[in-house]
Amino acid sequence: MSTYLPTIKQLQYLVALHEHGHFGRAAESCFVSQSTLSAGIRELESLLGVTLVERSRRVVRFTPLGNAVVDKAHRLLREAEELSDLVQASGKPLSGELRMSVIPTIAPFFLPRILPRLRRERPALKLFLREETSDAAVESLHHGRADCVLLALPFAAGEVEKETICQDELFVAFPKDDPRDPPAQITPAMIDEGRLLLLEDGHCLREHVLAACNRPELRASATMIGTSLHTLVQMVDNGLGVTMLPKMAIDAGILRETNVVARPLSAANASREIALIWRKNSPRAEEFRLLGKELRAG
Repeated sequence: MSTYLPTIKQLQYLVALHEHGHFGRAAESCFVSQSTLSAGIRELESLLGVTLVERSRRVVRFTPLGNAVVDKAHRLLREAEELSDLVQASGKPLSGELRMSVIPTIAPFFLPRILPRLRRERPALKLFLREETSDAAVESLHHGRADCVLLALPFAAGEVEKETICQDELFVAFPKDDPRDPPAQITPAMIDEGRLLLLEDGHCLREHVLAACNRPELRASATMIGTSLHTLVQMVDNGLGVTMLPKMAIDAGILRETNVVARPLSAANASREIALIWRKNSPRAEEFRLLGKELRAG
């Protein structure tokens, strides 16, 4: 049996360095000096008697054993987080710190409406928000950097539980003076694949749009250009094509002061499920369900 056990702090330093690939940025994320983080990792290597990180002036490279240790460290840190969660869950619900990742196609349209009431009715809750793409948010959840994630389903999120918030319908947005002005509802067959503007990879809304249209040629020919829904709206406003928008964004006024109009997409899967997800078997599951109900009530 090993006479030395790594500390939680040392594992946090190692995981941060692996995530950021840079000692300075890793130290900033851990709120310590670069020398403190470097010394902590060197001490870990010395006491384990192995090299985990190869250092040079320009490159930080993990050894194969170092990568294996990082994978295990993620699981250990998550277990430590859940130990803390277990204690916190035994107290007053929705109090203390809670880290929630939110995807960009939800955050600016949903949170401004719900957060004032949540702060007013749950003053003991310290909600730390982080905007991330769906891929990054789910990774943060499973690595313990986030306690829960507000995102749109369907999406491959692994072993999670969920609380549904609402269904968010999809609309087709096009220039107001478009000579091909469509009727009250638009079917996927009416969309010109050469004019469809979509979000870049990493945003689940792109996949939801393609699934709703169910036209394989759209995946091959659609222009993936936007980093945000606001960018796509400006593209459409300048006559560069058409795009898809969730009703949530339209209700929040994303088309205000533009010459863009939107009409419902008439298709079998023309909506996305907005949901709060968390790690399966989390000791704070009941608290997350309560938070989901609070968000749904907004």
